[in-house]
Amino acid sequence: MLRVYALSERKVVELQEQIGPIMVFVAPNEEERRRLISEFKIDEHTLTSSLDPDELARLEFEPDHAAIIYKRPKNYYSEQGLAFRVASSGIFLFKERLIVVQPEDINLFDGKHFNRISTLRETLLKLIYRSLLHFLEHLKIINSISEEVEHQINTSMENSFLINLFALEKSLVYYLNALNTNGVLLERLRNNAVKMEFNQDDQEYLDDLIVENSQCYRQAEIYSNILASLMDARASIVGNNLNVLMKRLNIITIGIMVPTFVVSAFSMNIKIPLSTHPYAFWIIMGMAVVSVAGFMVFWRSGKR
Repeated sequence: MLRVYALSERKVVELQEQIGPIMVFVAPNEEERRRLISEFKIDEHTLTSSLDPDELARLEFEPDHAAIIYKRPKNYYSEQGLAFRVASSGIFLFKERLIVVQPEDINLFDGKHFNRISTLRETLLKLIYRSLLHFLEHLKIINSISEEVEHQINTSMENSFLINLFALEKSLVYYLNALNTNGVLLERLRNNAVKMEFNQDDQEYLDDLIVENSQCYRQAEIYSNILASLMDARASIVGNNLNVLMKRLNIITIGIMVPTFVVSAFSMNIKIPLSTHPYAFWIIMGMAVVSVAGFMVFWRSGKR
């Protein structure tokens, strides 16, 4: 799917054309891939890498354009459980054209930071900034979910909550790797600012991006360390809750066995005391109650 945009009055506006200054290819089909390779001379391997979620962020220079692959969070859907994943996107910067290749359909140009934009290079940097904001939003969600799951674990004996924590921790590992490679990409962009033809404002914005990405990485690292350190503690809590339940069940079982023994002893099919006594039933029931009371006194004294 192809969407075409242009810069008008310092805003990104969509066009009903097949070619324009900003072209966004969403999960390009075979025909669109051939067009990108033949018409715009995009390297086939680089094009494939821009749609590969396992590809690292990087910057490459071709004769007539710069190829940038950066990482961003995938859209989250409830069917995924608590698994947050990352995706790759490609940006190909030409002299008078910007081509974006992404695996899923998202609105790239929403948000107030796209309200004042004048050049393609500024658009490129703000696309990377948008992915950084997306990471920050997901980190807030992950932190909120982890706090809720931790609270549930404190009173739970099920493994499902531990599995949810593990899924969140695994997601943070993916995010840390993505933010780290994005940081390397931003450093390369700064080192090649002249080759990328960034003006002074672009370079200052790029410096801010590097700082923001570093802070986002540290925040994800803190969340990851907290979850990792709590996993063993939470597993111990689940085990302790199970031990408490088993203790209660054992007490109930023993409490039932004591009067059962008394009653069964007097129900044997042989001559036993009280077999002819008119109040034998009530005497035996009284002995059963006394045995339970005696067990409870013994158990409570053992707890002190």
